[in-house]
Amino acid sequence: MLPMAAAEASETPLVYHKIDNMPLLGTLAPDASVPYTRLPDSLKNVVRKPVWELGGNSAGLAIRFRSNTGNISARWKSASTGYMTHMSATGSRGLDLYVLGDDSVWTTLGAARPDKRDVHSTCDIMRNMEPRMREYMLYLSLYNGVDSIEMGIDSAAVLLPPAVDLPRRGKPVVMYGSSILQGGCATRPGMAHTNILMRELQHEVINLGFSGNGLLDPEIARLMAQADASLFVVDAMPNCSPQQVEQRMDTFIDILREKHPSTPILLIENPLYPQIRFNVQVRNMILDKNKCLRKIYERRHTTDDKLYYFRGENVLAGNNEATVDNIHFTDTGFATYASNLKPIIELLIK
Repeated sequence: MLPMAAAEASETPLVYHKIDNMPLLGTLAPDASVPYTRLPDSLKNVVRKPVWELGGNSAGLAIRFRSNTGNISARWKSASTGYMTHMSATGSRGLDLYVLGDDSVWTTLGAARPDKRDVHSTCDIMRNMEPRMREYMLYLSLYNGVDSIEMGIDSAAVLLPPAVDLPRRGKPVVMYGSSILQGGCATRPGMAHTNILMRELQHEVINLGFSGNGLLDPEIARLMAQADASLFVVDAMPNCSPQQVEQRMDTFIDILREKHPSTPILLIENPLYPQIRFNVQVRNMILDKNKCLRKIYERRHTTDDKLYYFRGENVLAGNNEATVDNIHFTDTGFATYASNLKPIIELLIK
């Protein structure tokens, strides 16, 4: 049992506030008719149906606010109660709250776990803090949509827009790819590598990961090209066959280059999954499509010195404990990938 004082504190009633008027990071669709989406309404009947549906997943979206509360909770509505057998519910349907320290470093405060049977969830994130003004960043679900969110704070506390512009907004890093880029299978939203990079670079990152559907769709390239990006990252190889790489990659790059002739573009090979130590068929397929990508890069790089390349062996750096199912990443895998990507991205966005 909790000591009496702690039990009483845990029952302190909170007042819930909507936060849909707070800054939303990580979207290229700020004026969409639904609040927390990654794709604009104009693409609804343009992109393939699974891409549109996955665009409603809130991967990479983060809400910034500040409050002087001593207790904080979240109440939200998910688009569905769907789950996956190889990913935690907190990662796929939960929320993840970070706080900015006095040293300007983001640290985890706590994750909000979703209700197992209901789309409506309420979860305490932290209790019994010293009541003082703090800057917060709330990461949204990676593999579900979020229809609405409210934050519960002390009745005497206030909830305000952020006073600090971190992560820095404007000229985002725009990243496109597969289920791994979407965040599969981080245990909580803040552990997806795009979100780790957002915190560590203190720079807005756009997550355009579409599970099973990073197929170099030209419509997504055109959406990316609308952004005033500091860097484009194309990390779609896990979903593409060698033939699709040969047939579609040049067009995808051409669309970006037409509007952004001098913006860096980083091409990333397929990760060398741990299973390639044993599965000959998978190993040969990965090596074949990485070879195709390398040929495209080498040919184009002769006339495009803003095109860059990241090898598959550097994604997980030989860490054979970094996946859930020999493909999708654990938190260790995401941390490894972010650590290896960070110095490259840091250099390219200067």
